[in-house]
Amino acid sequence: MAAEAVNPFDTAREQIDIVADLLGLDGGVREVLRHPKRELTVSFPVRMDGGDLEVFTGFRVEYNMARGPCKGGIRFHPGVTLDEVRALAAWMTWKCAVVNIPYGGAKGGVVVDPARLSRGELERLTRRYATEISPIIGPEMDIPAPDVNTDSQTMAWIIDTYSMQKGFAVPGVVTGKPVSLGGSEGRGDATGRGVACVIREGARDAGVRVRDASVAIQGFGNVGGATARILHDEQHARIVAISDVRGGIYRREGLDPHAVEAHRNATGSVVGFPGTTPVSNDALLELAVDILVPAALENQITARNADRIQAKIIGEGANGPTLPAADQILFEKKVVVLPDVLANAGGVTVSYFEWAQNIEGYYWSLETVNERLNEVMVRSYSAIRDLGRERQVHLRTAAYILAFDRVVEAMRARGTYP
Repeated sequence: MAAEAVNPFDTAREQIDIVADLLGLDGGVREVLRHPKRELTVSFPVRMDGGDLEVFTGFRVEYNMARGPCKGGIRFHPGVTLDEVRALAAWMTWKCAVVNIPYGGAKGGVVVDPARLSRGELERLTRRYATEISPIIGPEMDIPAPDVNTDSQTMAWIIDTYSMQKGFAVPGVVTGKPVSLGGSEGRGDATGRGVACVIREGARDAGVRVRDASVAIQGFGNVGGATARILHDEQHARIVAISDVRGGIYRREGLDPHAVEAHRNATGSVVGFPGTTPVSNDALLELAVDILVPAALENQITARNADRIQAKIIGEGANGPTLPAADQILFEKKVVVLPDVLANAGGVTVSYFEWAQNIEGYYWSLETVNERLNEVMVRSYSAIRDLGRERQVHLRTAAYILAFDRVVEAMRARGTYP
């Protein structure tokens, strides 16, 4: 994906400063919000299949735990940096506060291209990374989850590694794990389901009919794929464009995301799906569609291309896909931007459900999980919409105001130790 070369932590801090100014936060509180509470950088060896040792670098950042234990995914990607992980941990903090679940924010990552590793190498890397960060994770402290290029199998390896160190099973150390190990029904599609839910609510308020609405989705991983399926199957939208890291496809009449997924699984990419026209990731963002879902990486919508965005609604499946300068351009164009800290909070919401089920030892049905997720997303969207109207600000700023109010209230109630 072509992304503008902007430090994501600079973006996160700029967003913090914008809202801190609006709220009139004093300098001390502002500085706490601008800095991670704790960050760990580790370098560790992994024995490769050929017998050689290779050293990898990993990170875990715990941004703020005023409202509860930290929560955030782990990504495996060659472009991972400490500042990226810091930014993602900050966004997780606000995201948890937006949907009002009792977590702080964290994030982790390893600098690696998992596509070049065998399954055995990937398992050894995961277990060693888990061991390196084990002093600061745990059900009461910091609970990882899947993110880019990690999945339920990755979480299973972490559970086993952590549990072997403790001497007993600790299923609550991660979320997004297999159901057979205490995972929650519905967790796999939760982020995409949350995006689709918020799009439905935002479209209703914007006077856009989701049924038969044209949708372009940048990024066809777990989030983009689930969003596409749910919009297509349950809301009867018309998915006209889909892309992945190799490129995109377009068909005005619409695409069956299930068929595209099967093609991707067979060939390694959505590119070349029969009966479609090629489209680049950059061009996909500027298509004449009703709804745009950036579900890839950060820094995709910038001041350079925001005025060419034609969508009426943007539902952010990715973290940080829109830069602050672009937000203002889109607001002035009356494009409804459903911000990441709300739109993609379905994953952490169901992660919270999973954690609660692990603690309780009682597990819910898929119908119960989806019903409760819908309640959280609708309630959170409504609160942000109303605040945005009241303060005459776009929805991202409204979401941050709500999140900051909740985080700062918790910080002030706890006080400063010692």
